[in-house]
Amino acid sequence: MGDLVNHIKLSKRADSIQPSSTLAISAKAKQMRAEGMDVVGFGAGEPDFDTPDYIKHAGIAAIRDGKTKYTPASGILELKKAVAKKFESENHVPADPSRVVVSCGGKHSMTNVCLALLDPGDEAIIPSPYWVSYPEMVKIAGADPVIVETTEENSFRITPEALERAITPKTKLFFLCSPSNPTGVVYHREELEQLAAVLEKHDVFVISDEIYEKLIYDGAEHVSIASFSSAMAERTITCNGVSKAFAMTGWRIGFAVGPAPIMKAIANLQSHSTSNPTSIAQYATVEALTGGSSEVEAMRVEFEKRRNRMVGALNSIDGISCSMPEGAFYAFPNIKAYLGKSLNGLAVGTSAEFATALLENEQVALVPGIDFGAEGYLRFSYATDMVSIEKGLERFARFCGKLV
Repeated sequence: MGDLVNHIKLSKRADSIQPSSTLAISAKAKQMRAEGMDVVGFGAGEPDFDTPDYIKHAGIAAIRDGKTKYTPASGILELKKAVAKKFESENHVPADPSRVVVSCGGKHSMTNVCLALLDPGDEAIIPSPYWVSYPEMVKIAGADPVIVETTEENSFRITPEALERAITPKTKLFFLCSPSNPTGVVYHREELEQLAAVLEKHDVFVISDEIYEKLIYDGAEHVSIASFSSAMAERTITCNGVSKAFAMTGWRIGFAVGPAPIMKAIANLQSHSTSNPTSIAQYATVEALTGGSSEVEAMRVEFEKRRNRMVGALNSIDGISCSMPEGAFYAFPNIKAYLGKSLNGLAVGTSAEFATALLENEQVALVPGIDFGAEGYLRFSYATDMVSIEKGLERFARFCGKLV
């Protein structure tokens, strides 16, 4: 059996996929905690809040009412109606239940889009810094991710000029994430209008990842690129879900709306892969979308307080600079001043080496910028309590002071 295992040849698709570094960091941190270490975790993009009670009660009621059977593969009608209403009333994106597909999380929704749209040889443009899964989704579909670097000086926003330069005859898809993971950048209306003009001109489809739309600060406005015109609506697949805003990460519900032919193809794909998302989670999500938003606002306010404290503390450390994120729950500080230094004779030359040394020496877990396509940065999640934030930042500052 050992010889057989050693000679297994994986598919090129499986062999090309990189593991999720955010999950790997979280797993290592959990292992260290299990060994009795006091680890502060800034790695995972998961709210520390519990799912609001009114949503949990809806899930429990669904179980008691026997709503535990298969549902239509693309989601129950009640939820698709609630999602369509949400997109139309909040985002001004044309939607009806027939153009909505409910999936097993936002990641699943976007992977489905890639599988429905991309063929080998197609290209998908991804601005960096990017969420770690975007390039892998494209590779799963057999297509080629084209990374376009943005700069801190431009607030990590892709410009219309840079977008247009990256487009080739092979370009099929563009990834847009606002608010952004990992930078917290929110694209403003005029910026999106300029990007939309380029995308319409070259007939490029868009995945608009809006999972953090309700976590926005300082009065910033969330704008959906699909709301600008019927032409943009017909080339945009708007993806969202309940994981972040409603603290429902484990419930695994995402949803998307887009052009009818694409959404039909996605529904067909899903029917042969996962079938329906969990029935119980779907009924709970109906309640999440229709039952009020006071808990969501309370979480947003707390995230904003944590953001202010974290960014302020990071910027007080000599050599560290961190722009103020407008959305999501991540800070993305520049640590380039510390790369090339060492700790106890061990070189810290990359963001990955920095993150590893920080975890091993100060028990602080976070994700290196290279995993987001941005060497020289780190991603701090402030989706954790203020006591942990204070403790982790103190340890981080102490670690920086040890590097020589």
